[in-house]
Amino acid sequence: MKKKLILIDGNSIAYRAFFALPLLNNDKGVHTNAVYGFTMMLMKILEDEKPTHLLVAFDAGKTTFRHKTFSEYKGGRQKTPPELSEQFPYIRELLQSYGIKHYELENYEADDIIGTLSLQGEKDGYEVIVISGDKDLTQLSSDKTTVYITRKGITDIESYTPEHIQEKYGLTPDRIIDMKGLMGDSSDNIPGVPGVGEKTAIKLLKEFETLENLLVSIDKVSGKKLKEKLEEFKDQALMSKELATITREAPLTVGLGELEFPGMNEEKLRPFFKELGFNSLLDKLGDAPVEEEEELEAIEYEPVKEITKEIFADENTLYVEVLEDNYHYAPIIGISLVNEKGAFYLPIEAALESAAFKEWAEDETKQKTVYDAKRSEVALRHKGIHLKGITFDCLIAAYLADPSASIDDVASVAKKYGFTNIQADEVFYGKGAKRKVPAEEMLADHLVRKTFALVAIQEKMEEELKANGQEELFHQLEMPLSLVLADMESTGVQVDVERLQKMGAEINDRLKSIENRIYDLAGETFNINSPKQLGVILFEKLGLPVVKKTKTGYSTSADVLETLASSHDVIKEILEFRQLGKLQSTYIEGLQKVVHNGKIHTRFNQVLTQTGRLSSIDPNLQNIPIRLEEGRKIRQAFVPSEKDWIIFAADYSQIELRVLAHIANDEKLIEAFREDHDIHTETAMSVFHVEADEVTSNMRRHAKAVNFGIVYGISDYGLSQSLNITRKEAGKFIERYLESYPGVKTYMEEIVADAKQQGYVSTLLHRRRYLPDITSRNFNLRSFAERTAMNTPIQGSAADIIKKAMIEMANRLEAEGLKAKLLLQVHDELIFEAPKDEIEKLKEIVPDVMENAVELSVPLKVDYSYGDTWFDAK
Repeated sequence: MKKKLILIDGNSIAYRAFFALPLLNNDKGVHTNAVYGFTMMLMKILEDEKPTHLLVAFDAGKTTFRHKTFSEYKGGRQKTPPELSEQFPYIRELLQSYGIKHYELENYEADDIIGTLSLQGEKDGYEVIVISGDKDLTQLSSDKTTVYITRKGITDIESYTPEHIQEKYGLTPDRIIDMKGLMGDSSDNIPGVPGVGEKTAIKLLKEFETLENLLVSIDKVSGKKLKEKLEEFKDQALMSKELATITREAPLTVGLGELEFPGMNEEKLRPFFKELGFNSLLDKLGDAPVEEEEELEAIEYEPVKEITKEIFADENTLYVEVLEDNYHYAPIIGISLVNEKGAFYLPIEAALESAAFKEWAEDETKQKTVYDAKRSEVALRHKGIHLKGITFDCLIAAYLADPSASIDDVASVAKKYGFTNIQADEVFYGKGAKRKVPAEEMLADHLVRKTFALVAIQEKMEEELKANGQEELFHQLEMPLSLVLADMESTGVQVDVERLQKMGAEINDRLKSIENRIYDLAGETFNINSPKQLGVILFEKLGLPVVKKTKTGYSTSADVLETLASSHDVIKEILEFRQLGKLQSTYIEGLQKVVHNGKIHTRFNQVLTQTGRLSSIDPNLQNIPIRLEEGRKIRQAFVPSEKDWIIFAADYSQIELRVLAHIANDEKLIEAFREDHDIHTETAMSVFHVEADEVTSNMRRHAKAVNFGIVYGISDYGLSQSLNITRKEAGKFIERYLESYPGVKTYMEEIVADAKQQGYVSTLLHRRRYLPDITSRNFNLRSFAERTAMNTPIQGSAADIIKKAMIEMANRLEAEGLKAKLLLQVHDELIFEAPKDEIEKLKEIVPDVMENAVELSVPLKVDYSYGDTWFDAK
């Protein structure tokens, strides 16, 4: 078989991926866009090229042997954005998961590693492919080496063969360095000859062949000014050529024999993709191989056919099995119970028909340890049973112990605490199309094992909570909250389906109208949703400039269309068509699919984020797009469930900034909030050194971005992107902000120092986030951990406060005898439904409860509004 060697310029492709894709985060707050883009490129290359040997080369550091020749080499380059830096360790981990060798060499660049190995490959008869975003590497092109250069994006590539280079420049590959010697390269700070650009350089080389020939024949060059420049900068041109020349004799400690690529290792890639939240890539891997069944120790239990009160005790461990994720609509398939009287399996039909089971389940005095209190309560409530007396939830305890840990099922938690006599659900039930419920005898054994696991680990979990000072967080916040969330989920939100359908019809009319305008502007009808047909219309018929190509034709991605927005009126129409189309399919139609008996029952995930924030799923009601007018209008379909009721919304004003003021104990911030000043105007005054009446709307907008950016550990790059300004300007803003609020600066320094000493940071209510990388020798991992240390106490404390408010709100509504119900939590906002005659009472008690949920050194402030729909309550 023909040996094929692929050499990838790791730094260059990572940069390309980072800037080609919007900033993405996984649920742990790690930026992932560069890793995702890099993965997409790798997948495409592996599929298209099927290499036998593979290496990804990285730059080893900022200085190389070239700096001895020219100390300003690569000078003036902007510092790598921290949002990209923190992704390099994950890119290396990606490569390890794939089984791909990566390599770097002190004092040399990735280009030199690639140059040396490509030459070795050519000599040993390999077909060589080099992949980079840097055209410098085209000098390596030969009849045995093809250089792929990424254009805009990462999977759109241009293939540089000697023929292509001849066609493009009229030069052979070995003359690329002469061209660079003349024209220089601003990206590498190679000076070249001032005033000589690409066209002039190519023209001169076509005439004189090499830079050296040219410099000894300057008198033959036409043009007095050009002659003078060449004479004056002769030495600089030769130095520039030397700088641009890739060495092919780097002292590598890796050989071609070590670069064999055995094929991707799905077993290692699967957990990596899962950790980074690459669900679409996980799907591409297909089902994981089922583990071999482990030999488990036998357990004793009693299958109970007729349930009587004799099997129940005052302290019990209960497990309720709902196999599907969405427990609102999936059946309970079995129940198991362990207490001082023994271990029991309760068939679901017997449990639901038993008055004794219902009486015990609803008895507050009978203490129950469970796994996932919310799921257990909601699933049983759908069967008419209210589970009460829950005193311990092993799922929540595991989450508080380590919010970064992956929790898949009881087995994944139990094994961390040393209990191994249990199978993972994926092994027991199977996965995907092979998933099924085994015979009842096997099911009973599995469920009782889960319950034994909960019994075995509870004491260790209680000790851990106590040692971490988290008993109050567990018992007073997270446990009661799980039952408040169970109430909210069971209640659901009423949806006016007719209104959704009407909106859908209106959007369809608008889509039809836009479609006709597109056809008029294009001069013919075609399938707008077909990238291939659209590409032909835009780039062949209308003659718009081609921004990038894909394997199948022209790219018509959003970034391409936005680049072309001013080129033709049709582009604006296409962008709007796509935007409305997505709104229609994802929300208008998507929401209608999850309406049951007139209501939507979202699920709130209480054990997902590392900051403690709740997330919403099936459907995600925290994420309805509200920037588009049509998106905001979707909230018109969310209505009260009773006649003459209203929707009441209350949200915390700038809660994270208020938490920052308290935690940082910054006098200026504290005073601003105590005096109820506009904090963004206040910041603008400090940063721009102006009086209040001199603050422009643009200044305030910039100040607002810095205020909220600080909370999220924003970098100069992140701020420059959000404000569309240079990184230098953004860095200056952040610098001035920290000068204006010295308490914030001190807090940031001290919290990082504390995290390094303790290994974790805490919120006001003692929620922990462990930061194992805070002392890493890897700069990128350490930097990300430091930013996480700064922002987690703020975001996490804000999450804790609204959770506390939810519990106290539920208690207050009950104590006041009100009919009002809490329906949703959308980050800093609570949504209620209530009879109209309770509005005045809600206006009084909702702000009272929310503003007094915790005591800070600054006042918490709550704004509220209400109306006939969720839209009107904004």
